[in-house]
Amino acid sequence: MSSTSSKPRWLTLLEGPQTLGRGPGFWSVFALVIAAAIAYPSFADGYDVGNNVYFFNWIFMALGLSLIWGYGGALSFGQTAFFGVAAYAYGVLTINLGDAYGLTLFSFVAAVGVSALFAAILGYFLFFGRISGVFLGIVTLSVTLVLERFMAQTAGPQWRIGEARLNGFNGMGGMPSLTIPWPGGDIVLFPDVQLYYFTLALLVVVYLALRILVNSRFGNVLVAIRENPERAEMLGYDIRKYQLAAFVIGSSLAGVSGVLYTSWGNYITPASMGMTAAALPIVWVAVGGRSDLTTTLVGTLVVLFGFQALTVYGSQYALIVMGLLLVITVLVAPNGLIYGLASLMSGRLRRRNAAREGL
Repeated sequence: MSSTSSKPRWLTLLEGPQTLGRGPGFWSVFALVIAAAIAYPSFADGYDVGNNVYFFNWIFMALGLSLIWGYGGALSFGQTAFFGVAAYAYGVLTINLGDAYGLTLFSFVAAVGVSALFAAILGYFLFFGRISGVFLGIVTLSVTLVLERFMAQTAGPQWRIGEARLNGFNGMGGMPSLTIPWPGGDIVLFPDVQLYYFTLALLVVVYLALRILVNSRFGNVLVAIRENPERAEMLGYDIRKYQLAAFVIGSSLAGVSGVLYTSWGNYITPASMGMTAAALPIVWVAVGGRSDLTTTLVGTLVVLFGFQALTVYGSQYALIVMGLLLVITVLVAPNGLIYGLASLMSGRLRRRNAAREGL
């Protein structure tokens, strides 16, 4: 029996054809990066650690968009809508239920479930209604902006769910942080080392799980739909079900970002679902490389760090630079700047190895 066939199937799927990075070299670098991330809080102060949690929070949304758009070929402007739905759901649940007995973890799961349900209902009408291309982007953007406008006008005292007031454009605050029940005393995941490690562990699990998913039969069919939906249908696949499943999973990951963001800052505002917020995930994923999870992750981190550095000199300049970056990416490297660099380096390495074998 060959070494490949003796591997567990999940291990084989981690290195499938739909993702860049495979072999001992890639996983050695991956392990080093994780080790560095684990060691980082030992050499940084609490503020910097908490600030990096903020960056990690958004990666879940970007990975979800990569699945929907990069692998499924459906451009969605709805990620911030599902982000907001989960964020407000978490706020309402935790304010009413409290943070004892692990109820914040229940609220986490329930809030993500609410965003998944919302995505399933919206996605059903989109994909089973045969809405695709630019029209899908228009509809998801419209839903996002309508939701943002609706939440902005909930300022009156009548807009409350139990003890939780929605507070309109001022935003909802006062929700507790994630709390893990522990025999010696509950562990409160403040935006510091505790929440950093929790978010990092969740991010690694989600990244590896998505690699397995996109390299599975589901992922292969999804890519086939992206390349030629008519041919995929002729082969007997109900493309609507695959597109809907990818949409729900990707939107749920946006919900994860929403809950983590709300737990991190104990605050959520309708501005998180505005026009600018809806467009930024498109920039992150496009610059990194929408058709690969690794380049999406790296590109999102690079753009987010650059965006924060630019906001020091004025947010208006940061937004202009983001727009220019998107235009340059579309014109110069349509598959993504990070993806293009990774492909170039991979090609050179293959040619170098081929030349060595030929000697």
